Amino acid sequence: METMTNGSNYQDITSRSIPAAVILSIVTCGIYGIYWMIKLNNEINQLSGESQATSGGMVLLFTIITCGIYGIYWNFRMGERCDKIKGDGSGSSKIIYLLLALFGFSIINYCLMQDTINKAI
Repeated sequence: METMTNGSNYQDITSRSIPAAVILSIVTCGIYGIYWMIKLNNEINQLSGESQATSGGMVLLFTIITCGIYGIYWNFRMGERCDKIKGDGSGSSKIIYLLLALFGFSIINYCLMQDTINKAI
């Protein structure tokens, strides 16, 4: 997996290989997917300038407590933040992220989020 940090304000943000992250999520039976979700949340919050937003650990806790309902809402919010990072005013990502999460394809959302991060740094 390729790791690269930017020398500017985003020292903690990592560029990841999307195929490697998906394979690791499958091979580890979702454990890497949990780690990936936490990192995605924190990095997108930093890139979008919303450093006071919910941390990745809290997202995981809220998702467990609500039996996955918060995870669907989280995907919607990440779509909004990804649009903000890309400078896309149409806001179309949040609907796509919401629909993918509702139908159980959150891994695709993770890939889209990672693509946004990789392009931003």
